[in-house]
Amino acid sequence: MKVITALLAGLIFGLGLIVSDMTNPAKVRAFLDLFGNWNPALMLVMVAAIGIFSIAFWLISKKMAKPLFAKAFHPPVFTRIDRRLVIGSVLFGMGWGLVGLCPGPALANLFSQNGSVLLFIAAMIVGNRIACRVFAGK
Repeated sequence: MKVITALLAGLIFGLGLIVSDMTNPAKVRAFLDLFGNWNPALMLVMVAAIGIFSIAFWLISKKMAKPLFAKAFHPPVFTRIDRRLVIGSVLFGMGWGLVGLCPGPALANLFSQNGSVLLFIAAMIVGNRIACRVFAGK
């Protein structure tokens, strides 16, 4: 059941990205262009996501002792804001702003056969492997 639940959650997430047009790098860059041709449409996507997650998180934290298909909840291991988190967040934000993609929308675009998207995914995988080697155990 865990695999089926994860598959369904991923499909719903991917469909949401496609329906909201977050898989369109031009639309994402237009949302981030506050002092140019700003397009605020993606703000509604974020507000809706925050609202739905807030309700779900409240229900889970108040009503469930454990997940439906696992033995226990797994809270985050890293809980403090440190230099590594801030630098990683800045790099992620810069990459998202420059390219207009982050990992979820890029993977939702995987089968579009868009060369730029495929290059982004390849670079993302290489960057992930480098980060794992550099920060392993840290």
